[in-house]
Amino acid sequence: MDNKLHKYKNQKLKNQATNNQSYVFGIGVAIFIAVTPYLYSLYESVPETKVWHTFLFIYNSAHYEDANLAMWVLTGKLLPLILILLWFFTCRHWWYHALLVPIVMYSYQIIVFFNDEYTYIDEFQLFYLVPFMAVIIPSIYLVRARIFNRLNTVDKTIQDLEDELTFRPKTFWGKVKQYF
Repeated sequence: MDNKLHKYKNQKLKNQATNNQSYVFGIGVAIFIAVTPYLYSLYESVPETKVWHTFLFIYNSAHYEDANLAMWVLTGKLLPLILILLWFFTCRHWWYHALLVPIVMYSYQIIVFFNDEYTYIDEFQLFYLVPFMAVIIPSIYLVRARIFNRLNTVDKTIQDLEDELTFRPKTFWGKVKQYF
């Protein structure tokens, strides 16, 4: 009897620690989302000169009029990418793989931003997105068809089916490893 009580108390302590970590992570995510408008306006602190000197690096805006404009473009691409990545790694729905399309799109735009050979950032992104969309869209449709096939043959709710099809790793690295 004493052994069962000891196991129960240990399990309860582990659950409390996991809940505390979950609360801390949730608070961190909420604070980050609340701060994003301020992060977006950081480009305003960049000088309106062609070359921007800081104590960490020197940035030369080759294809833009000034560094301020270049940082405005970069924050307009980087912050939505970060928010969509956050949504992707915290989404519990079966359709979350559809978020890979805008993730790839924003990633491509940021890579092209740092590549000095391209003059126009958004010119050929559709050509690079087509292979990703050719894989992601049919796979999402197949998952949807599988859900509705089971829904018609079994007495389960949509939430039960989503829970059955959703794989939820415990750690952040487990979530990252799930996709690679």
